[in-house]
Amino acid sequence: MSWITKTLTSSIGKKLLMALTGLFLCTFLVVHLIGNLQLFKNDGGYAFNNYAVFMTTFPLIKIVSYVNYALILFHAFWGLYITYKNRQSRPIGYAVVRNSSSVFSRNMAVMGTILLVYLVVHMSDFWYRYHNEHLPYVQYTEQVSTGQISTTYLDDSYTQEVKKIETFNEEAGTRTVIVKDLYGVVSYSFQNILLVLFYVLAMFAVSFHLIHGFQSAFQTLGWSHPKYTPLVKNIGVWIFAILIPIGYAAMPIYFYFIK
Repeated sequence: MSWITKTLTSSIGKKLLMALTGLFLCTFLVVHLIGNLQLFKNDGGYAFNNYAVFMTTFPLIKIVSYVNYALILFHAFWGLYITYKNRQSRPIGYAVVRNSSSVFSRNMAVMGTILLVYLVVHMSDFWYRYHNEHLPYVQYTEQVSTGQISTTYLDDSYTQEVKKIETFNEEAGTRTVIVKDLYGVVSYSFQNILLVLFYVLAMFAVSFHLIHGFQSAFQTLGWSHPKYTPLVKNIGVWIFAILIPIGYAAMPIYFYFIK
């Protein structure tokens, strides 16, 4: 096992770990964004609250989620460690910034730190509260034949042992679902302009971080080809550095100005 340890603690090994964990987290960003787009549905949070239950109760998803949380922490602190070691070996900074890419690479640790703070705030605001605090419940009654949904907000004292209770009334042709109202928590939280601004700043940090990090990860893995490198660069810029951050930033803005 010593050769594995030596490889992973070498300069190339450290970058390899950053690249692999970073690409995994890029995949998570895409999947998480697709799920969170349920927030934009005009259904009183029906789709999003059901999605929240699925993400926190389905065994495989729960395992992947906890692996993801661990990798986020590892990626963040490993990046800070690499930055620290690099500065130790090169205590005197460069006198001249030679190209624009160095601006992104030299500030990866700063952007990463902003993102780490954002994740702590995000997890405490939503993930921790959803799992550990008493949240209000909401009842949805869906007319199966038409898809029409009526919403009833239950009294704050209401509670149940599980996150979701679903019943069917065949005679009336309705489906009734009672779930924790995480949608309501999100809507209320994003009435705070300071929180909205912080989330938008964090998405700017995501963009700044990925505009260099996505392409750099493929270079570390040895993916360098005249035909495919421009494609990787365009995906990194247009999808991960522009489209995905805009998608996430649109959510707090939507709730603050529209809902």
